[in-house]
Formats: sequence, C-alpha cells, structure tokens
Amino acid sequence: MLRVGMLTSGGDCQALNATMRAIVKTLAFKTEGKVEVYGFLDGYQGLIYNRYTRLSPEDFAGSLTHGGTILGTSRTPFKELDKPTADGVQKVPAMVSNYRKLGLDCLFMLGGNGSTKTANRLSQEGLDVIALPKTIDNDTWGTDMTFGFTSAVEVATKCIDDIRTTATSHGRVFVIEIMGHKVGWIPLYAGVAGGADVILLPEIPYDIDNVVEAIDEAHADGERYAIIVAAEGAISKEDAALSKKEYKAKLAKRVMPSVAYEIADQIAARTDREVRVAVPGHTQRGGQPDAQDRIFAMQCGVEAAMGCLEGKYGFMVSQRKGKMCRVPLKDVAGKLKYVDPDGEMVREARDLGISFGDR
Repeated sequence: MLRVGMLTSGGDCQALNATMRAIVKTLAFKTEGKVEVYGFLDGYQGLIYNRYTRLSPEDFAGSLTHGGTILGTSRTPFKELDKPTADGVQKVPAMVSNYRKLGLDCLFMLGGNGSTKTANRLSQEGLDVIALPKTIDNDTWGTDMTFGFTSAVEVATKCIDDIRTTATSHGRVFVIEIMGHKVGWIPLYAGVAGGADVILLPEIPYDIDNVVEAIDEAHADGERYAIIVAAEGAISKEDAALSKKEYKAKLAKRVMPSVAYEIADQIAARTDREVRVAVPGHTQRGGQPDAQDRIFAMQCGVEAAMGCLEGKYGFMVSQRKGKMCRVPLKDVAGKLKYVDPDGEMVREARDLGISFGDR
C-alpha cells in the first residue's frame, strides 16, 4: 500500500486543484496496489494539528477548472517555524510526528518560496517530501514557470484592457496597481500584453519626472490617455537609496493607501491631466485557471507523482527551457527569481517604446 500526504500552503492561486488532481490520478493509474491519500487542511496547520481528509480520484471530478484549493490554505511563516503555536505546540516536531503516525511514504507540498523553505526543513528532518512550484508571482528560483502565474497575468491584462476604454473616453491617466511586492513578473507581462505606456517594477527604481515625460510623449503622439502599470512594490530612486530600516520607517508613515496612489498624486501635481487609480487586487488570484496553467499543473502533478513512485524525494518539480526536471530542495529554498533589468523581455519592451521610469 502507498500512503501519501498532500497540502497547499501560502497564498491561493488558480491551478492548485488541477495540480492535486494530476498527482492523485497519476498515482491511481500507475500503482497496482492500493493508494491512500491524506489531504491536510489549511496548509502546514493541518499537518501540525493532524487535521486531514481522505482523498480519492473521484474527489477531483470537475476540479480541473476550479480555482482556489479544496483543502484550504494558510501561511506558516518560516521565520516563526521554531516558535511554538499560541497553544504551545512545537511545529516541526508535531509535523514530523503526524507524518510518522500516519505511516506516510511521501508528502506533496504545493507552495511558493516560504513554503518551500519549510518543505526543505522537513526533508532535513528525515521526511520524504516533494514540492511543486505554486505562486502567481513566478518568483520561485529554479523553475522558469510556476502554476498560477499565467492565470494571474490573464486577469491583470483583462483589467488593463477594460480600463483602457474608460481612459480613452475621458482622456485620463490611469495608474493600475498589479500584484508584485518584491518581484515584478506579473506587472511586466501584463503591462506588455496590455500595451501600457509605463511599467514600474520593484527591480527598476523609477524617477517620477521620467514617468511624467513618458505621459507627455504619449500625448504628443496623439493619445488621449496614458496607462501606467505599477507593481505594488514599485519603488522610486529616492526610496531605493534608503537603508532597509529607513525605508521601512517611511512606509510606516505613508498616508496614501499604496504606492499607486502616491504615483497618481505626483503625476496630478506635475501635470494638468486627470488621474485615476485602479487596483484589481485579489481578483488576480481568483477565477478559473487558464489553459496554460492547466497544462503546467498536469505536468507538475505527473512529474511529482512519478518521482514518488520511483522513490525519489527531496526535490521541487520545475520546468527549464520547456523541459520538466527536478531541482533539489536545498538548492531552491530561500531564493527568489527576480526580473532582470537587462533581460530580454525588458529590453524588448523598451525597444517598443515602453518606459520603466528609470530613464
């Protein structure tokens, strides 16, 4: 008999159910004996408190197109992993103990960077763990793609498309805030796909005067409107020059709801243009997975299941140059994949005339 555990950790995204479906269906199809699947509820919290539900292929009927996660999810910060819970439970020992009690042969963990760090810790504790790269931010090191990313880009691009009509009608400047706190993959791809005039990323500090100049150039070219796509972690050159402590203190004193509102206020003060802000927010995590995410979810789930059946553990499923592969957890944990300011996509966007506010 094969006994496996499965959990979804961190922020939700559109292809979690599709990925779990692929794992369970592959195990059921490729295993001659009985397979027991234990789905831990609400991420690592379910493993800590041994809260789970038994799963079968039938539980995933129709789940290919369903967003979110049928298991629920939560955040268990890695930096607090060795701190007891509010009721005194030691997290790591509890997870190890519950894994052993159930006699699991493998734990499949669907999560992003922080969750992968915890998966690596459990692997170091002697558990057989396989991680699958889940995050809309596409910032997991060691893989070219994460599931959730293309669906989030689709939602963000749709927002830009929809805003364009009202921006055109009123001749307004719109600042659209797209998810991306530390890295800017979603705003970069959505901004290019949506035909933005300016894209502001955490990796490329901006000068507001350059942003205004780009708006003026668009107006001179005959455009009645301008679209500014700003990552939620977009940062000015002045703020980028501050120390981490100084910047944190400045953020604590921020009066505006977010950087997008600050940018809009600065543009309005420097021009006679009417400026508005749009924030699609968590809609970027919701809804159905797009076709690309469904395909990648299948690839990740099958690769992870086959690794388990081969008795190979301690890795994260990844895709590099279009090929599925396995990256050791120890090589992935704690690393972020940033947008390269000199990378191909940024260079091509610049050649198209898109401004990144830095020059």
